[in-house]
Amino acid sequence: MLTHNIDYFKSKPDDLPKTTILLDNGYHPEKLTQALETVYPEIMTKIQFELSAKPSKAEKAAKGQSGFVPVAARWVIERSNAWVERCKSLVKNFDRTLQRSNAKLKLCFIRLMLKRLATA
Repeated sequence: MLTHNIDYFKSKPDDLPKTTILLDNGYHPEKLTQALETVYPEIMTKIQFELSAKPSKAEKAAKGQSGFVPVAARWVIERSNAWVERCKSLVKNFDRTLQRSNAKLKLCFIRLMLKRLATA
């Protein structure tokens, strides 16, 4: 992800707040930051890593919940995936190249944004 967006991070002014990248609880933000400091030292002042919040058993019990409890940050991605599934060309037709699939994905989100802007 950083490699594909390196130009964005390099051109981002230093006076803007850092971009926060949410990580699953399987990652270690400290180790990731140290490793990336050696590869991308020029952009590490512009990004920060944060673990997504995971409710503890005590918090679940206090709310009367048990088992799987969805994390708010993860539902942003799940909701986006649900929107993409509405684009029939993405669901039924599979492209041979990644570039073409990526273009169709972008068109799907552009269509979604235009639809929302038209109703606003």
